[in-house]
Amino acid sequence: MSTLSRTRRRLPRLTSPQIAVPVSAGVLCAGAVATAVTGYDRIAVALLALLGGVIVAGLLLVYRRLAKVQKAGVTAQRDLRTTVEEMQRRLIAAVERERLTAGDRHLELAEAVARVRQLTERKAGSAQVLSLPREFEATVQLFQGFTPRAPMPSSGDFALNPTGLLELLHLIRTRKPRLVLELGSGTSSVWIAYVLEKSGGKLVSLDHEQGYANRTRQALVAHGLTKVATVRDAPLAPVNIEGRDYPWYDPEALADLHDIDFVLIDGPPAAVGADARYPALHMIEKRLADRATVVFDDAGRPDEQAALAAWTQRYDGLTREGELLGRHAVLAFARPPAMAATRG
Repeated sequence: MSTLSRTRRRLPRLTSPQIAVPVSAGVLCAGAVATAVTGYDRIAVALLALLGGVIVAGLLLVYRRLAKVQKAGVTAQRDLRTTVEEMQRRLIAAVERERLTAGDRHLELAEAVARVRQLTERKAGSAQVLSLPREFEATVQLFQGFTPRAPMPSSGDFALNPTGLLELLHLIRTRKPRLVLELGSGTSSVWIAYVLEKSGGKLVSLDHEQGYANRTRQALVAHGLTKVATVRDAPLAPVNIEGRDYPWYDPEALADLHDIDFVLIDGPPAAVGADARYPALHMIEKRLADRATVVFDDAGRPDEQAALAAWTQRYDGLTREGELLGRHAVLAFARPPAMAATRG
């Protein structure tokens, strides 16, 4: 009974020609035997001939079946080879990306080491030599905290030092500003944008030199940060404060900015004239949020020290928090309640 049921389960898998061949062969065999026994030899010979034809047809069916199986096997083998080759290409591409990423990190650290060596070869002063390990450690910490998507622009010289960058980014990371205004674009723009990308803030940088602005824009594009940060061209224009004209960024570049809760003052450069950064608070005070942080670069220079003293005397609610390890001064701005109510 079990053998019969197994046979029934297998029979539906056969095609009609496959069933017809053995059935026809069986019938012809039986007919040939019967006719031979009864003396109809010619009919028996004819039936045997037909049986031979049926057997040939069966062999052809088997051959066609085997040909289809072979073709299917060749197709499956080709598909498998294609899949394996595609996996190999993807694996090689992934390994190459990792190699290039590691190469970029190595290049950036090598540039930092080269910068240290250059400073040493120039016979820098003792204070600069003593600061070299600190700057190198800050560089390592910067790259441990972030994985840039492209090579980072160099720090130092006119750009912020690694130590200043490290603490500036710590301030932004902990205070989570919604809108950061940067006066003077560059290396810091890219680093700040990476921090704001995580916290959801925005960065607007002003630059009076179109060449520097374009380089910063290109860097932001390379790092995929254009949705977080923008660089505005702001040519220097005379602004009058208390009867004196100062060269400062065109105020039109600030016209649409309000509730700025973090400011980095890193321009204009001292080369444009004395007290070049003094107008900053006068120009942006009404655009600040009721509570804001102001970071003043190059705070140790005489002009900047004079500006800090004048600002803290003039503006109620502006106090110095202290110095960063770099060359920044940090100020906290809290608009007095009466002024905040009037502003609202």
